[in-house]
Amino acid sequence: MTDTPDESAAPARLAETFAEAEDALLSRWPETRLEPSLDRIRAFTELLGDPQRTYRSIHLTGTNGKTSTARMVDTLLRTLELRTGRFTSPHVERMSERISIDGEPLDDEAFVRAFNEIAAYTHLVDASEPYPLSFFETVVGMAYAAFADAPVDVAVVEVGMGGSWDATNVIDADVAVVTPIAVDHTQYLGTTAAAIALEKAGIIKPGATAVLAQQTPEVAEVLLARAAEVGATVVREGLDFGVVARVPAVGGQAVTIRGLRGEYDELFLPLYGAHQAQNAATALAAVEALIGGAEPLSDDVVRHAFAEMTSPGRLEVVRRSPTIVLDAAHNPAGAEATAAALDDSFRFDPLIGVVGVMSDKDAEGLLAAFEPHLAHVVVTQNSTARAMPADQLAVTAVQVFGEDRVTVVPRLADAIDEAAARAEAGANDSLASGAVLVTGSVITVGEARTLLGGRK
Repeated sequence: MTDTPDESAAPARLAETFAEAEDALLSRWPETRLEPSLDRIRAFTELLGDPQRTYRSIHLTGTNGKTSTARMVDTLLRTLELRTGRFTSPHVERMSERISIDGEPLDDEAFVRAFNEIAAYTHLVDASEPYPLSFFETVVGMAYAAFADAPVDVAVVEVGMGGSWDATNVIDADVAVVTPIAVDHTQYLGTTAAAIALEKAGIIKPGATAVLAQQTPEVAEVLLARAAEVGATVVREGLDFGVVARVPAVGGQAVTIRGLRGEYDELFLPLYGAHQAQNAATALAAVEALIGGAEPLSDDVVRHAFAEMTSPGRLEVVRRSPTIVLDAAHNPAGAEATAAALDDSFRFDPLIGVVGVMSDKDAEGLLAAFEPHLAHVVVTQNSTARAMPADQLAVTAVQVFGEDRVTVVPRLADAIDEAAARAEAGANDSLASGAVLVTGSVITVGEARTLLGGRK
């Protein structure tokens, strides 16, 4: 990369409004532009006084399930009366969602204050390093500093991408969680699951506990080798913890989970799908590992925490008549999990898809995973420059679904209306209810959620 600092090298201006803070952050290198080094973020956090060393932490990586699992960990910790800070990315609707304290995103005033407190230090790093701080590095620094200022007892930190070179990895977490790894972000992380696992394994630090969700054998081998290399303790789904039983229920599912310290029976989880039950088991094991001790967590505490778990944009029902479901699946593995959950928990007929993907994603693999489950697909695009044009996506969709099952509607709002009309018309011919699934990208789902009034 040959770019040199430009506007980022100018003295940082303080923001007066959320929009000004957001604009200043977005003027930096985007999240998709990477220079694999921790030098800038280390210099940044050192200037901030290494805030990430002032609290305990749980660090999460993986291909799918990171955000849901992070939110579950956060809920469990708060139910244990611990003060939490949570960093997740990308956001669904609003940038401030990335930094939460005690389960709530920073409000506008707090977000502006967090930005202003680190703004001057961004200039110092920009001036001393070959490249300026990126958007993601700056927000990570904001989060770590905000957590220290709160102060929090535990930080729950989701990587942005990968692990070893991810800006979040200046934290030395007590517990490293690895959710299922599949092939994604191949242009950055590698073209095989094992290569991607090698990058993600970098969050496992000496002396930590590595909580590993179910993995393929080649991925497990890489993760176990990293843990052995650094002397980390390993607990594995299927061996040390896991889902014992699950039954779909109205509004979610009832699950029995074997944790590290004991079994927790018939917990109500208001989320859909076997993958969310597995995420919940992983979250529970991570919290048990952090808390330590030989005794199980209080059954009442765990039961209450599970009943409070949410994950916006993950099989989230945001409207009825017809039902509209949002799901941020953006790769084939995620689409397969979503499709299985739809079959498991719902009886929609017809189910109409609204799909908008990013240009760097495996659109064919994602569409193929959904094809047996969707009666028709309306291809569209979100408003970002990285979105795959609807006409381009349509070419692939026709190959997968056939021309008669594909409609092209580039504007997302119109695409949702088209799908809803098809769902209602199709339902008139059957005893089941028609529904719409909006999917393909976190950004597509976020924009749909805003259109449909999903934000609480």
